[in-house]
Amino acid sequence: MTILSRTFYSRDTIIVAKSLLGKKIIRKIGKHEISGIIIETEAYRHRDDPASHAFRKITERNKAMFDEVGKAYVYFTYGMHYCFNVVARNSKFEAGAVLIRAIIPEKGIEIMEKNRGIKDRKKLTDGPAKLTQALGITKEHYGVDLTTDSKLFIIEGVKRPGKIIASPRIGIKNATDRLWNFKISIK
Repeated sequence: MTILSRTFYSRDTIIVAKSLLGKKIIRKIGKHEISGIIIETEAYRHRDDPASHAFRKITERNKAMFDEVGKAYVYFTYGMHYCFNVVARNSKFEAGAVLIRAIIPEKGIEIMEKNRGIKDRKKLTDGPAKLTQALGITKEHYGVDLTTDSKLFIIEGVKRPGKIIASPRIGIKNATDRLWNFKISIK
């Protein structure tokens, strides 16, 4: 089990968003381990990206995006859901993060089903709020160092299929022309 290093996240946010596809999220809850393969991501940068939380300035909410790469940026949205991001950027930008939008559940599926209150595996983790609920990711994970063997980290996963589908990011009003949503299909 190789945990992704800080160097992995120290590249252009768009490259990291694509490179995370096929990697595996590991979440430890007590004696249990739950995991899933990342199949959808979105890149958000800094001053060149009006859709990014970091576009204007540093705030209490987005300060993790300006912190050391390889850390978790978890935020609350719509007054009811958490979203999980990985801080990633090269030295050209002051801030950047990759939103993890969807995973294929792999281990601890029963725990995920209980956390979500559903049994439909196709809908268990097919959105950013769904996957945080399934994995039990909350504000407690804000700023967690994902490059260490902690309660939340990302490791090498499956061999990624060659085709990455790029499309506009979902649920944004600005910079809708940027094809920074990335998906793969794993059979």
